[in-house]
Amino acid sequence: MADFKTHTTVAAALSAPLAATVAMSGFASPQEAVVYAAAGTLGGLLPDIDADDSIAIRLVFRLFGALAAGLIVLFWMTTLPHWQVLLLAAAGFLLVLYPIRWLFEQYTIHRGLLHSLLANLLFASVSLLMAYHLFKLGARASWGVGGFVFFGATVHLLLDEIYSVDLSGMRIKRSFGSALKLTDWSQPLASLGLLLVSMLGIWLAPEAGAWRGAFVWLPDLAPVEWFERGLESLRLLWS
Repeated sequence: MADFKTHTTVAAALSAPLAATVAMSGFASPQEAVVYAAAGTLGGLLPDIDADDSIAIRLVFRLFGALAAGLIVLFWMTTLPHWQVLLLAAAGFLLVLYPIRWLFEQYTIHRGLLHSLLANLLFASVSLLMAYHLFKLGARASWGVGGFVFFGATVHLLLDEIYSVDLSGMRIKRSFGSALKLTDWSQPLASLGLLLVSMLGIWLAPEAGAWRGAFVWLPDLAPVEWFERGLESLRLLWS
């Protein structure tokens, strides 16, 4: 299977130009395009959080631990003494990093349910809700974040399947077909739970009307104009 560096590099290499294209089409600002590129890169790591010793699970749980600590500081910094807030924030970080991660590892297996398109839908819906409710992004930007997380996670599954084919030896490895799948059919109840949580997340999400035009309208530009606008969007994206 592809390693951490490969997943990160490919997800970033595909997400950045796609984000620039979205900005070029007028459906994102340069600042939103940066967020989308980061969301796609992060999505490229998420399926590997079911691997107990992976860099991905360490990175993701550290990010969630930092998020938990930040939320504790945000909610209690005006009601508790600073030393108590700092202790609670540290406790929240450690709680996510060790006990919660340990529980997560006990109930997940690598290349199981979290290596599926259904899990990608869950990642996307959770990211969408976090972007909208926690980080206070607008409805359009939040849906963009969810879409890019799904895109990056799906790139991860495709890479795993590509690496399951040994071209030098012209053989297919045993792991072929275990990554890019709709769901893990051996876990029907867990799959149903993932589907229900994903649908709940989408139901709680803001209106996605701002994106409808992205799929029915494209500006009528000559190829040279598309190229020029693309270069300008990339320049703004990385400036």
